[in-house]
Amino acid sequence: MYLFIKIVSSAVIIGIVTELARRFPVYGGVIAALPLISILSIIWLTVQGESAKTINEFTVGVIAGLPATIVMLLIIYFAFKHSFHLSVAFLFGIIGWGFFLIIQKYITGLFFS
Repeated sequence: MYLFIKIVSSAVIIGIVTELARRFPVYGGVIAALPLISILSIIWLTVQGESAKTINEFTVGVIAGLPATIVMLLIIYFAFKHSFHLSVAFLFGIIGWGFFLIIQKYITGLFFS
């Protein structure tokens, strides 16, 4: 039952955000930049009885993923700015995201090993 509620609530939020973005692109982007998925995930982890330690580790993982996500979005932005097709822009963004995560893991390993 939790799975069904999670899917429906997530779909409703995505639908609302995309409709808002269609009418008001800047406001839709600002709302989409909110950590809605992270907040929903924390709520569902709490409702399902996960420990504070697990939720804390999840939050740290989200924070660690932010720089790579920013790089991905910047790549997609510039690809669109240069008229690349959606699939190509996403492909470049995802490759940049993965590459940045590898570099980030290597760099953090140098300082925190």
